[in-house]
Amino acid sequence: MDILRIVIAIFLPPVAAFLTVVIALHFWLNILLTILFFVPGMIHALWLVVKKGKATV
Repeated sequence: MDILRIVIAIFLPPVAAFLTVVIALHFWLNILLTILFFVPGMIHALWLVVKKGKATV
C-alpha cells in the first residue's frame, strides 16, 4: 500500500495527501503547494507518505 501511495504522490500529490491525513492542515497546504508549483506539492506529499509509514511501523 505504501508503494501505491508513493506512486500517487508523484503523479497526484493532493490525492496522496488526502489518503494519508484526510482533511487536515497538511491536505490544504498540499493543494496550495500543488497549485502554485507542482514539484513542492509532490515533495510535500512524498514527505507525508513516508512520515506516516514510519509512524505506523
